[in-house]
Parts: sequence; C-alpha cells; structure tokens
Amino acid sequence: DWANRITSFALYQKEILRSALTLKLLSYDKTGAVLAAATTSLPESIGEERNWDYRFCWIRDASMVVKNMTTLGHYKMARRYLNFIIDILPDKDEKIQIMYGISGEKKLTEHKLTHLAGYENSFPVRIGNAAYKQKQNDIYGILLDVVYQHFELFSVSLEHSEELWTIVRNIIKVVEANWKKPDRGIWEIRSENKHFTFSKLLCWVGVDRAVKIAKLLKRDLYITQWVKLRDKIKADIEKNAWSEKKNAYAQAYGSDDLDASVLLMEPYGFIAASDQRYIDTVLGIQKDLEYNGLMYRYKNEDDFGTPKSSFTICSFWLTNSLYKIGRKKEAIEKFNSLIGYSNHLGLFSEDLDFETKRMLGNFPQAYSHLALIENAITISNGEITDEEQIKDSLQ
Repeated sequence: DWANRITSFALYQKEILRSALTLKLLSYDKTGAVLAAATTSLPESIGEERNWDYRFCWIRDASMVVKNMTTLGHYKMARRYLNFIIDILPDKDEKIQIMYGISGEKKLTEHKLTHLAGYENSFPVRIGNAAYKQKQNDIYGILLDVVYQHFELFSVSLEHSEELWTIVRNIIKVVEANWKKPDRGIWEIRSENKHFTFSKLLCWVGVDRAVKIAKLLKRDLYITQWVKLRDKIKADIEKNAWSEKKNAYAQAYGSDDLDASVLLMEPYGFIAASDQRYIDTVLGIQKDLEYNGLMYRYKNEDDFGTPKSSFTICSFWLTNSLYKIGRKKEAIEKFNSLIGYSNHLGLFSEDLDFETKRMLGNFPQAYSHLALIENAITISNGEITDEEQIKDSLQ
C-alpha cells in the first residue's frame, strides 16, 4: 500500500521505489528521526581508519531525505520529522546540533571498541560520533529548505506552524551571527575550520527560504531585512568562492581545490544551469574529481590523508548536473552505469571502490539513495528524452 502511493514516473520507477523503501526503513516512526545508515564502522577504505557510526539522525541528511519523500507524495514522514525538530528544540534559544540520536538524544560520545578487530581488520570500531559537537553552518539552510516546502504545501493546515515560524526566526538569527565564520563543512573535517563554499551557499539558502516563508505568511516586517542579508551573502560567495585558476567555484574561500558539494549550487537555486559559471564549475569538478567513472568528494588531504574511495552521492550529483547543463546523453549513460553498481537488492552503501566497484562504507546509506531518486526524477522529467535509448542502455 505504501509503495503504491509513490508518485509515478515514466522512467526508473523500479529504482525509485527501491530507494524510497530504503529511506522509509531508515526512518523511526516513533519520533520522526531519519538515520544516515543502519550500521557502524564499515570502512570507507579497507584497512584504514575512516570508520564511523552512522546510526544517528543528521539534520542535513534527514532534511534532504524528507524533502525527497515529500516530492514522492509521502507527507506523513515529513510531518513526523518536523515534529521531531520541534521536540528537540524545547527552548527557543537552544542551539541546533548537527545530529541527534533516534529518540532525540543529544550526547553521542564516541568510543572505540578495542576488543574488536573491525571489518577486514579495518580498525577502529566506533560507537557514538564525536562530530555531534561540530559547528556546521550548512544545516540551517537545509532545514529551512524543508520547512519552506511544507509551509508551501500546508500553508493553512500545517500542524505546529507557529512553532516552525519561531524556529525560522531563530535560525536566521543564528545564520546572521555565524555566516561569516569558518566551520567544519559538509564532510565534517575534524582538524580544521575553513570558509567552505557549501556552508556559505546553505546560509544563503536558509535566508532565501526564510524570505519565501515570510512572504507566504505575510510577515512583511521581516522580508526587507532578510532580503538584504540574502543579497549580502550571495555577493560574498560570488566574490570569494570563485577560483580564477580553476575557472570554477572552489571548495573554500581562497582555495583552488574543488569539491563535489559545490555542484548543489544549481539545485538549491543559487545559480541557473545555463549560467556559464555553473557550466564551467560542473566541467571543472568533473575533470578534477572523476576517476574511472566515479567521483571523489575532494582530492585534497584531510585529517586522514588523501581519500581513496568514491563517495557514491557525489557520482549521482555529477550525473544530475551534467544532465542539467545539457549533456544529457552522457548523463544518462553514467546514471545507468551507476545504478548497475548496486547489490542484487538494488541497495547502495556510502562508497564504491574506484577499481573493482565494490561497495564500501556504511550500509544502506540514505545519502546514496536520496541522490539516486533525485537523479532518476531529473532524467524522467527531462524535456528531451529518448525512452527507448534509455531502456536499451539499461539492458
């Protein structure tokens, strides 16, 4: 019954359904929390220490999932999640953590289980996740993007609309106070704060969505001041995030390193797919980060050296972006190859090995499946699509 209520698409319905069911099963009905994955310490690279506990609700991941499920017509899951957000913010001045336990737990202390060798001797095995203490400025925009979607859909009947409006106002206060500051970014770099482009982008998204929410609710007093803030953040990004050397928006201010997360500038409405700067950024990121048909998140060294595996969501982001900038045939071929790397149940983990295409990392991974759905919908809704060509390519 649940599956039959999913929005129907001309293409990839089977893959969309499998991914939607996976996201449904990663949600906890009792509280509305959505898990990033169902496992801990499955390694991103065999024999290394990039092993994390993903059995928690990241505001970023969960908000992306919920927006996705709403697009597919499943509104109850979204309402439960918004209630979860309201419940974990009992005090209007309380700060939002980047992640919580599935029942709203706020202390997620990380421990190493030294008596365990780890998957194929990939030590350490961890429970808990120290990232819960991190400062990540992108979560505000992603959360307000979901809140805006629901104000738009349920402008009259949305339960707890006043509580959500209070959250909107308080989040914008936080954004205003923090958007100029460095943070740890979407990839949760543990050793260093930077002015990450993605974090700045999502601060812009937060204010942009707050402006739209204020317009829906006719809260005119807030609109003028928030528009000024939104425009200020945009101008700052355009000035400081552009790398003349790479002819692309870079990973961070003053850097020439590229980062797959910057591909999301277009889906979040910051820039048009037809804008030459975005086209150049997509092609630049593809040139720098694609290898053997798969994508790195980034190539510059982090806390644990240079990344060695492909982050699955980034490969889907690239194919989605290529389709948007007009490279439709290439995007379709890449997407069909990608969905062929799932296991026999159509499930994806967090990472893929560049050479063998073996799945690595925690499993099943919400990030991977939500990106698959977005990619499939983009292609299915495309204005110029040869359905027979796509079906032949899938065989």
